[in-house]
Amino acid sequence: MRFSEDHLDVLTCSDSVQRPIHVWAAEQPKAVILAIHGGLAHAGDYVTPALYFRARGFATVSYDMVGHDRKRRVDIPSFENFLADTELLLKWIKRKYPQLPVFVMGHSMGALIATHLGLGRFAKDPVIKGFVLSSPYYVNAIQVPAVLLKLSSVLSKLFPTMKVPMESMTDMLTHDATITARHHADELDDTRASEASFRFAAALLGAQAALKGTLAGWRQPVFAVLAGQDKLANVSASQAMFKTMPQHLLDLHVYADNYHENFNETNREEIYASLLEWLEARLLAA
Repeated sequence: MRFSEDHLDVLTCSDSVQRPIHVWAAEQPKAVILAIHGGLAHAGDYVTPALYFRARGFATVSYDMVGHDRKRRVDIPSFENFLADTELLLKWIKRKYPQLPVFVMGHSMGALIATHLGLGRFAKDPVIKGFVLSSPYYVNAIQVPAVLLKLSSVLSKLFPTMKVPMESMTDMLTHDATITARHHADELDDTRASEASFRFAAALLGAQAALKGTLAGWRQPVFAVLAGQDKLANVSASQAMFKTMPQHLLDLHVYADNYHENFNETNREEIYASLLEWLEARLLAA
């Protein structure tokens, strides 16, 4: 397996396409982490935390999302596909791991997806014991002029698959040179995407706007990790949104020197240790 998975399976998604499920399976798992990857990324990016938590009794399951399955340019029908497909993955987990508690983990765009699910489809599911959100893509860190935002909306309708002009941020995701090299290698064979369509960009902007800057309706425990040197997601906006969440549900960690990918950063063992303590506490509470 390319990313040290124990095995691969397939998920029949809402568009009837079968996409890979990557499984890092603990020998006798006490819980399952449903991991949602970020934009332009892939499920294999979770290999680093998955191996850590596998050794501590947690299985990790992730899937390659629509528009990201070995395509250089990400294009999606709508943000709704992400929500529907991740709900299908949760159903798959319930069949494969009956009775086990589930934690939903999302990074960047994956955290945006997880947030929508936590406020909607997953809000009252008793099998879910908490959410782990890393560098949520609630607001873009790069300011885009209003006229360009309006133009992008028009272009997403007229030329939906057209490439969004953007510079590569691959070298600004983590300080870990080995993982950065892996990202570049993944881009060479399109395992990792390097381009985005206007329709994809417009879908994310719409999903951000739909949250209306507040998490006041949140009802699940959250372990959140923010990166102080994030060049993709606006960390100040995320902090402001987390302040609107019921504070007794929130365990917030901010790492001033981190780039965007907290779980792939050089201080990841420190983050994992804090997260493990939180996970174990949630299991005891359950």
